[in-house]
Amino acid sequence: MVAVISPEQAVTLHGLFIDRVRLTPDKIAYRYFERNAWRDFTWRDMQVEVARWKVALEGIGLQRGDRVAIMLRNCPQWVMFDQAAMSLGLVTVPLYTVDRPDNTAYIVNNAGVRVLLFETAEQWQALRTVRDQMGGVLRFISIDHLRNTGESRLKSISEILPSSARVQLVPTGSPDDLVSIIYTSGTTGKPKGVMLSHANILSNAYASLDTFPVSGDDVFLSFLPLSHTFERTLGYYLPMMAGAVVAFSRSIPQLSDDLQLIRPTLLIAVPRIYERVYSAIMTKLHEGPSFKRRLFNLAVDTGWGIFEHKQGRGPWKYSFLLWPLLQQLVAQKILNKLGGRLRVAISGGAALSSEVSRVFVGLGLAMVQGYGLTETSPVISGNRLANNFPESVGQPVRGVQVRLGAQSELQVTGPNVMLGYWNNEEATRAIIGEDGWLNTGDIAQISDTGHLYITGRIKEIIVMSNGEKIPPNDMELAILQDPLFEQVMIFGEARPYLVALVVLNATVWASFAKEVGIRADMPEALTDSRVESRVLRRIAINLRGFPGYAKVNRVLILREHWSIDNDLLTPTHKLKRDEVTRRYAAPIKQLYEGHSL
Repeated sequence: MVAVISPEQAVTLHGLFIDRVRLTPDKIAYRYFERNAWRDFTWRDMQVEVARWKVALEGIGLQRGDRVAIMLRNCPQWVMFDQAAMSLGLVTVPLYTVDRPDNTAYIVNNAGVRVLLFETAEQWQALRTVRDQMGGVLRFISIDHLRNTGESRLKSISEILPSSARVQLVPTGSPDDLVSIIYTSGTTGKPKGVMLSHANILSNAYASLDTFPVSGDDVFLSFLPLSHTFERTLGYYLPMMAGAVVAFSRSIPQLSDDLQLIRPTLLIAVPRIYERVYSAIMTKLHEGPSFKRRLFNLAVDTGWGIFEHKQGRGPWKYSFLLWPLLQQLVAQKILNKLGGRLRVAISGGAALSSEVSRVFVGLGLAMVQGYGLTETSPVISGNRLANNFPESVGQPVRGVQVRLGAQSELQVTGPNVMLGYWNNEEATRAIIGEDGWLNTGDIAQISDTGHLYITGRIKEIIVMSNGEKIPPNDMELAILQDPLFEQVMIFGEARPYLVALVVLNATVWASFAKEVGIRADMPEALTDSRVESRVLRRIAINLRGFPGYAKVNRVLILREHWSIDNDLLTPTHKLKRDEVTRRYAAPIKQLYEGHSL
């Protein structure tokens, strides 16, 4: 039995690493893919590598409290650099590998970064376009060996890492020390640097173990970027606390293969990942014979009934006797695509559609939804396995208190609340009151059981010209239950009616266009009145549970996906509503022509 390390034992995040090495030196810590093969690092191996990185960083002449940035995909080197930096009292600033160069330069300058670690020549090509804007950086360090760059500040790890190091790793610092500045990928304005302490993150990782217990036998598959607080706390520090193995996925396109190769027991993902799996299932069912759809629906209905019965909310039914057969014919075949060993799937970072969670739970996968913010390290609440209301975001984790303020805004206090925003006292005062309670900006309800239900964002509520208030997120999630749509945005601020911008699923669109009797590849197909009429009908079906005024009257149908590359999504895949509105201002205006605003 592998012992769980408490925050009191660890004291700091580097102390957590040292304790894990001491307790289980020969246990596998990380699994990664290199040179066409999967390789392992034990905790003892990691200790050796962290010592080498510590010597390299000492050689640069950094002072305690200096900021150093990590711009790597998920890999063992991310952990090595992070731990080595913490051993010297440095403050890490994670950067997204997919971020725009100008945004990276802004963060580097705002944080006063002294060292920037990146990986590839392609990344350097992007960084070199803004290197003159990053004059405060003493050293750029590349994992790959780069030649003839013309930049004196650039070194590869082969040039700075010693072949060995006899440095002793010892605990340093106090729990309340600043350990990391994590920049929020805001949907509007410049990102703000969230200052987190050792105690913030340690307490949050430890409290999260209440929602989904983890043991030394568990295997995580890490694919959400470690620059995202959700993955960093739950997919890096929490497994270290419990002594579990973390395997680093090769890439999102290879995620399906990695799931079946690694066969993880726990999966941490944002809703978009589960929605893609759900969409693939629905598309395959749509294209297949009707009896397979009926069998699938029977399996999900039966599995959901069993889940409700076990939760104490539903009766026992004779149909449950069919479950072993339905599990073999339907459920297990689908779950095998996720590796076949998953015992818990965790969803966070955004709202998960109730239909998507119902399907996975109905297939027998324990799925728990949680909620949090970068400013809260990040977990505020989560569903427990034995007290799981999938449509909620669960109950507050241990040590965290919640209440409702003005406009039913959720407010939070606890050991996980940030120290403040870096060099931005005004923004800090705006979000944290004098009593220490943090304003989340989310509208919530709290049930009699203490479960939280997030019903919208205060700033994202649409107020129509007739005064009706619309929460767009709920409507968008409902519309996305239709596999025809990949992405959706509701628009209608100060307008007489709502319109929907929808991005099509290419596969489903092809068969849909065929049913309508038009060619899917024709540009005019997207504005064909027959297509719009049928699309609006499909949208209306999914919105039938909403009030009458929450009706979509017109639709803008698009093929181009909204992405980070075209600046319509943040690095954490949140929709930049203002940017989407600006991009499609002209066609949106046409959807309101002939109507007074």
